[in-house]
Amino acid sequence: MRLGFAGTPEFAAVALRALLAAGHQVELVLTQPDRAAGRGLAVRPSAVKELAQAAGLRLLQPATLRDAVVQEEIRASRLEALIVAAYGLILPQAVLDLPRWGCINIHASLLPRWRGAAPIQRAILAGDRETGISIMQMDAGLDSGPVLLAAGQAIRDDDTAASLHDRLATQGAELVVKVLERLPLPGWPQPQSGVTHAAKIGKAETMLDWRLAAELLARQVRAFNPQPGASCVLNGKALKVWTARPVVGSGSPGLIIGAAHDGLLIACGEGALCVEEVQQAGGRRLAVAQFLNGTAVPVGSRCAVATG
Repeated sequence: MRLGFAGTPEFAAVALRALLAAGHQVELVLTQPDRAAGRGLAVRPSAVKELAQAAGLRLLQPATLRDAVVQEEIRASRLEALIVAAYGLILPQAVLDLPRWGCINIHASLLPRWRGAAPIQRAILAGDRETGISIMQMDAGLDSGPVLLAAGQAIRDDDTAASLHDRLATQGAELVVKVLERLPLPGWPQPQSGVTHAAKIGKAETMLDWRLAAELLARQVRAFNPQPGASCVLNGKALKVWTARPVVGSGSPGLIIGAAHDGLLIACGEGALCVEEVQQAGGRRLAVAQFLNGTAVPVGSRCAVATG
């Protein structure tokens, strides 16, 4: 099939690889402009750009799809379908109407739950036991179009956003290839009940509030691994928490009630959080045993309690 593809991060690149492997003719790839990223804020190409260049595909990086010149480029490509995955730009109606079979989105949730930008993180934060992939016919709304195909994916107790992302990316790639084999495919409208919005993760959300239950904080740590990372303040210094689990324990919120090679035990509003892997500003990720070798954290000291 003669396709266009719009996507930016690795989640999208997995789908683009699958489309190419299935023998589809990808006429045009759209990805976001290069942006500064990483500790040194170096300008880096997206995962989709790197793949498109390696495959010799025609590539555009518009700042908006409302540009008439960009829309003409898409029109001239005579696409049968435009596949969209984690692109990050709004598709105006003029673009939605261009391909023969319209624009088809790979979305990482079982719609209508978790429409929006951060469905993987929000599912973990909410304690959902299942998520999945929805292949959706795009309309002008926010992830509100009819669903062409969907499949579930269990959320494991130890899933981070990274591990769940990888399974969903593979599942999404497989499902979109199946959908293209079956076009035209009738979709089903999303129900009006059960709609939730997966808003982008705000910086304030990454701070661990020790007044909350340990189970909630453990989900927060998993949901923000690898980006942007959950944080706290210990001994007046910012500390990212990469791995943690809820355990039995009690004390005033933020109190260090145990410090051993297998973890820092920090009292929460309910239970305690056993922190197993951390990272200081400018440092590397360390198991707590390594961290404690260079940093004194006496029992009875405390992490700052988040305000607000």
